[in-house]
Amino acid sequence: MSTEPQLDLARYVPALLNFLSNKLSSGASQCYRKHFDIGVVEWRMLSMLAVEDGITANRICQVIGLDKAAVSRSLRALEEAGRVHMAADPADGRRQTVSLSESGRTLHGRVLKVALERERRLLSGLAPEEVDTLIDLLGRLNAQVANVNRYDPDNP
Repeated sequence: MSTEPQLDLARYVPALLNFLSNKLSSGASQCYRKHFDIGVVEWRMLSMLAVEDGITANRICQVIGLDKAAVSRSLRALEEAGRVHMAADPADGRRQTVSLSESGRTLHGRVLKVALERERRLLSGLAPEEVDTLIDLLGRLNAQVANVNRYDPDNP
């Protein structure tokens, strides 16, 4: 038997969050590809633009936490499908802003109904006050990410 420390995967929060996220993303991607011909990353772009339209790819990366390459690929696919428009940023002509097209808004509305039902099913085992607590806790964890990512084992 090894004396090396081991993770208790049933209690290691980063793994639990990651496992849940991976399973939800995989299921969403299968569902959205089958019914709407988009993947979960494209859905994230549409939902972000529905909340904050006319933004840059960098802003999408900041909020969603995806790398720029994945965002660029998804935005290109959405633009080719006529779901988004790209335009020069009025504040800085070197950058482009992204906005939903009418087709993108329509698709967003259709996918949103499915996404909200998936969320309802996910949370159906929790009481409303537990959902509020979960949202509060997730927000507090999210606020700690920069602190976690600054940690350098060579320079504690």
